[in-house]
Amino acid sequence: MVSDEELRRKAEKRAEEKISFYVHIAIYVMVNLMLIIIWYVTARGDLSIFPWFIFPLIGWGVGLVAHGVGVFMAGGYQDKLAEKEYQKLKKQ
Repeated sequence: MVSDEELRRKAEKRAEEKISFYVHIAIYVMVNLMLIIIWYVTARGDLSIFPWFIFPLIGWGVGLVAHGVGVFMAGGYQDKLAEKEYQKLKKQ
């Protein structure tokens, strides 16, 4: 049986991971908006200039999605794997 203290530690760890993800999203939006503004200003409004900002936008976006999957979807898998390892160690 899992103690209340252990559950509290797990809950705090998950909350920290979620906060980290939300901060990651905020920084992603701010930096990429800044890159878009830099592109627009340096292109002097000529929208035919190649939008180079799409490369960091897409590349970082992939990392952001991976971070989100890790935070919101992998938690259950991690708990199952940890329990399996715990049971193995307990048998030894």
